[in-house]
Amino acid sequence: MSAGDSATVTLTLDEVRDLTIRCFLANGCDAANAEAVADVIHNAERDGAKSHGLFRVPGYVKSLKSGKANGHAVPVLEDLAPAVLRVAGDGGFAPLAQQLGREPLIERARSQGVAALAITNVHHFQALWYEVEPLAEAGLCAFAFTAAFPYVVHPGGRTPIYGTNPMSFGWPRPGKPPMVFDQASSALARGEIMIAARDGHDVPPGTGIDRDGNETTDPKAILDGGAQLPFGGYKGASIALMVELLAGALIGDKFSFEAFESDPKDGGPPNGGEFMLAIDPGRLGDTNGWAAHAELLFERILAEAGTRLPAGRRHANRAKTATEGAAIPAALHAEIVGLCG
Repeated sequence: MSAGDSATVTLTLDEVRDLTIRCFLANGCDAANAEAVADVIHNAERDGAKSHGLFRVPGYVKSLKSGKANGHAVPVLEDLAPAVLRVAGDGGFAPLAQQLGREPLIERARSQGVAALAITNVHHFQALWYEVEPLAEAGLCAFAFTAAFPYVVHPGGRTPIYGTNPMSFGWPRPGKPPMVFDQASSALARGEIMIAARDGHDVPPGTGIDRDGNETTDPKAILDGGAQLPFGGYKGASIALMVELLAGALIGDKFSFEAFESDPKDGGPPNGGEFMLAIDPGRLGDTNGWAAHAELLFERILAEAGTRLPAGRRHANRAKTATEGAAIPAALHAEIVGLCG
């Protein structure tokens, strides 16, 4: 470990993972759960996704200390139909449940052409690309959806009802990293607003409203009694509504407002579910030419200077952090070290 400037500490990616495991073991996790979450944190820092890296560790720990999250969860895989699987998460963090369901979902999608996975009773606190990317690397077209706490208003309203409700989509590219996007249905991800508040930065116009319903660029006003806005007004709200139904009513888990009503308000992640869908492109229409046809579109996009495909920035960061490590705010690093006891 080496110190950067006075405000940051630079960790190797192995140090990121080891610190995360040590912190979770010290706060009530068994090895399986700690290592599963550490993989998520490691990958987020590796890809420069700071709002889902070590920044999230104190929140995870809060839910362990409050007893909300089960640090010894033992997820159970259930076979509901030839193309439908469910992992009952036992009240633990989502990563271990996702690991349990990943290979069965891949196998079912290959055998049936299309397969769905419901993950229930988990605490989801990470970026969705982490779940989708392995499916796309396995040659599948994949989707993932999850809700959160009610942070986002429906257009015309002032009471938060939707989560930031992210969705992720992955497309396989044989011989190349997959094309993966991961985006909130809110104008800005919650973690980005929290980091802006921490660092004293404004957020873009259209991000949220204050407690009086006035639009504001002050992240603290949004977080303190205000609310977030969906991207594109009704368009983003419709997607948020879809995600609530897919990750809530469809799989028998909580809506965002239900998650909040049952939460002990410990500052940790919500309890809820996740819905995933995987499709084998070789079993649909263009069984031989789908990959080459998709590359034609990607090439047309990239032919214009200044463009990039989704995930391009993450892959560039991945190459950089492999040798340079990850820069962590010194105060955050000290907080996590202190949580290790």
